[in-house]
Amino acid sequence: MRPVVIDNVRIFDGTRTLGRGSVEFADGVLTRVIKDPAASASTSTSTEVIDGAGRTLLPGLIDAHTHVFGAESNLELALAFGVTTELDMFMGPPDATRALCAAAGARADLADLRSAGLLASAPGGHPGVTMPDLPTVAGPEQADAFVAARQAEGAHFIKIMVDDGAHHGLSLSALDRATVTALAEAARRRGLRTVAHVAALWSAQLALDGGVDMLTHLPLDAALDDAFVRRTAAEKRVVIPTLVMLEMSTPKTSRSAHIGRSLADDPRIAGHLPEHARTAIAEGHEGLCIEPTSPGQHFTHALSSVLRLHRAGVPVLAGTDANYRPDRACPVVHGAGLHAELALLVAAGLTPAEALTAATSAPATHFGLADRGVIAPGRRADLVLVEGDPTQDIRRTRSIEAIWRGGVRFDREAYGKCAAASCTGTT
Repeated sequence: MRPVVIDNVRIFDGTRTLGRGSVEFADGVLTRVIKDPAASASTSTSTEVIDGAGRTLLPGLIDAHTHVFGAESNLELALAFGVTTELDMFMGPPDATRALCAAAGARADLADLRSAGLLASAPGGHPGVTMPDLPTVAGPEQADAFVAARQAEGAHFIKIMVDDGAHHGLSLSALDRATVTALAEAARRRGLRTVAHVAALWSAQLALDGGVDMLTHLPLDAALDDAFVRRTAAEKRVVIPTLVMLEMSTPKTSRSAHIGRSLADDPRIAGHLPEHARTAIAEGHEGLCIEPTSPGQHFTHALSSVLRLHRAGVPVLAGTDANYRPDRACPVVHGAGLHAELALLVAAGLTPAEALTAATSAPATHFGLADRGVIAPGRRADLVLVEGDPTQDIRRTRSIEAIWRGGVRFDREAYGKCAAASCTGTT
């Protein structure tokens, strides 16, 4: 593979801005990072040199909560927007999940993939009530066997549903504290992280009490109180708020339009979307976390909770809960949705640089992806080159100039043309 040098570029390394410098990579791995803007990397005649003047180089983005539904096209769509790794929170059947993870690991035209595989839920609970073949966990005595089975199937982490279906107008069984605790302990014994889906204050508290490593989503019925936030920080838990999904699931206020919906009108985004994906962002209502919308649920509670958690030192990861596919008009679309999530994290009170960390080094750290998420020698050459400075204006992440996945440049121009023409193979 031909060596590449990106010269005279502003570097955000996943945790901080290094200033202007040069980055070199070859054979899919970063080989040199030179922080001195006056010292260009020495190159051979075979090296491709790219002028990074006026641009910023970021690590490949990581979406810490998605649902791929077994569709390669969703991983291609993600990569087209600089998301080089997706963390899928529920997919089956296991053979198909393993096959897609393997394909994503081998192909440079897809975002890489890690998956929880089949999630843990109560018999007759959400979502198993509509999926009769989904394995369930009836009590703590079944937790160890459930986790062992998921690990044998290749799960990279364990997803635990703590949800009674109320947000979907249902009243269902939910996992109790003893069962959640047993699942968390069984996963910990096997070296697997746990992620709990929480839908309300009671479920967030139960997940915390059960010892789950990470919470995904945030309550919309009220903001997290100081005691909950302090405990989350003290016990070193992690939160994936999925703000774009929560925003899309609540009525917009008279004060502002949905940031997520506005992606459909941003030419930097819409110009690389298949038409059905653009329409889903603008008009779709499938796959939302509250159906129908409830007047008692307020998105401002989630924004307030994110700021409280962040100020307390709780790691906040960027995840979208994207569950779009061509036959499912979910407005949270793979790849594009992460750019709205970044903007919403900044709206909640993170700095642009902190939001970028939430989508690069932080998910890599907390999901054990030691080979990515940071621009440093020896790491994967997963990179996104953008026009301008997203550490000052987070919406600059949308001004994508180039994407490399494992050192291979993604042909974004060809993807955009194909998407516009509705070619077979694009989402």
